Order: sequence, then structure tokens, then C-alpha cells
Amino acid sequence: MSTSTTASVSTHILDTSVGRPAPAVAVRLAARPGRDADWRALGGSTTDADGRCKDLPALPEGTTHVRLDFAVEPYFETQRAETQQDAPAHRDSGVFFPEVVITFAVEAGEHYHVPLLLNPFGYSVYRGS
Repeated sequence: MSTSTTASVSTHILDTSVGRPAPAVAVRLAARPGRDADWRALGGSTTDADGRCKDLPALPEGTTHVRLDFAVEPYFETQRAETQQDAPAHRDSGVFFPEVVITFAVEAGEHYHVPLLLNPFGYSVYRGS
């Protein structure tokens, strides 16, 4: 929850290749109090069955930049194992994006919902509501 002196962050992941949320993806959160400052790891969460992280750590006062690190490789490996019999023989068996790191600027008092639209060969993010 944001206050007048802090910002807050939430996220969710939609796997657009199957049109469903992406569960069980680890998400790490880091913050810094300026573009030249060092990143401070704040902890993380794992997406639930709806692809949402409902318990990301609070941002410290003075945060100006946030980084979300999505560990998507284990998710895609699980997906591939479940659908391996249907995969075309010429498909690459590796994971193209083993992780997705999103960095964005924040202002105190604002809430930032940052959805990740994901597929095996691309991704997109935006500031949601």
C-alpha cells in the first residue's frame, strides 16, 4: 500500500501463448533511492494460480527506481514438459528468455501495477491500474 511518502508495486503475469495466468513464477523486488544509487534487494514472492503476486514487500521511503526480476525459465520448462508431445520437432528446446527484468521509475504516493504479458519468444509490460 502506498503512502504519501512511499510508492507501492503489484504485478501479475499472463502467458499469452496459452491465454492463461502464469502460476508459480518467482518474482524478486529491488529498489534504489536514485539512479546512481546501489540496488537494495527487498525480497520477493511467487505468482499464485491467478498469476498475481499479492505479497510483494513494501518499498522503503525515498525509493525512486524499482526493479522486478521474473524467473520465467522454470515456468517455461514446466509448460514444455506438459506439452512436449505436441511440440514441433524443429522447435528450439531451450528457453529464450530465462528471466525478465523490468526497471521503472516511481514517485511517492503512487501505486504501480506492472503486468507482464509473456510468451516463449517475447514479452511486453505496461503500467496498469
